[in-house]
Amino acid sequence: MSALKLTQIGNSVGVILPKEVLARLKLGKGDTVYLTEAANDGITLTPYDPDVAEQVALGREFMHEFRDTFRQLAK
Repeated sequence: MSALKLTQIGNSVGVILPKEVLARLKLGKGDTVYLTEAANDGITLTPYDPDVAEQVALGREFMHEFRDTFRQLAK
């Protein structure tokens, strides 16, 4: 676990992420991150939009269910 310090950025307060964290998340300047609530009042920081991830999972499930139909259509 790393301790991060809050810092004043203009009229806002921000947190500076270490290079190692940015590399691990594959993030760079200008990228968007998402905060989601986790168990036990925790927070998760992720570069992936949870709504999009859910839509992709539903799409994969749909494609798996109708894979035979898609194979026939692809011919």
